[in-house]
Amino acid sequence: MPEFCEVERDGHVLTVTIARPEVMNAIHPPTSAELARAFDEFAADPELWVAIVTGKGDKAFSAGNDLKYQAKGGKLSWPASGFGGLTARFDLAKPLIAAVNGLAMGGGFEIVLSCDIVVAAETAVFALPEPRVGLAALAGGMQRLPRQIPLKHAMGMLLTGRRVTAEEGMRFGFVNEVVPAGQALAGARRWADAILECSPVSVRTSKAVALQSLAYPSLQEALAARYDATVELVRSEDYVEGPRAFAEKRKPNWKNR
Repeated sequence: MPEFCEVERDGHVLTVTIARPEVMNAIHPPTSAELARAFDEFAADPELWVAIVTGKGDKAFSAGNDLKYQAKGGKLSWPASGFGGLTARFDLAKPLIAAVNGLAMGGGFEIVLSCDIVVAAETAVFALPEPRVGLAALAGGMQRLPRQIPLKHAMGMLLTGRRVTAEEGMRFGFVNEVVPAGQALAGARRWADAILECSPVSVRTSKAVALQSLAYPSLQEALAARYDATVELVRSEDYVEGPRAFAEKRKPNWKNR
């Protein structure tokens, strides 16, 4: 059993909880290793279609890198999939939802930015404060934030380390929904249930094509590109089942293949 995270399976949904509330769910290498294993298993299991990541307690999603562990001489090493097992996981085809229950700082915010959908409690706070302690957001924050929100907002956060509320995060564009305090996980589950109504292969295709198309400098090139995920979709059983169910006025029986 993992020591620093909790993993719960409910149907097609996997919920992974960072479980170090005594240190605001700060992440040290053993935590990252456990999270990496959890998301490896999620990626490999065909019966798991959506994952939610959250933090234990009501104060913090994650305070990021455990600086006290580092200051005491703890060796820093991260899995190939990145900080928290997510920030360098570029091949995850399935949707990932962040349920931000509180503080999301530094590496904790970088994990949030690695997710596809973000549900934040109204008490959530986001920041990349690394410059305030002579560091930098090396787990993708400097690259992801300017790609997800307007550049001036991104630079305002990156160059000052200032804290941004959940409402500001929604205005900036990196938060999908703000919910009452204590409701982040429930809100994330509503999003997960909405995803589960869709064909899993269609969802995977949509995520893959949307992200891969960003590599092309023009819309024309992106539209003309060939995407392996689209080929998989056209060959899938769901590609036939969806229109058939619509015509027969019944709920689709998705096969995930």
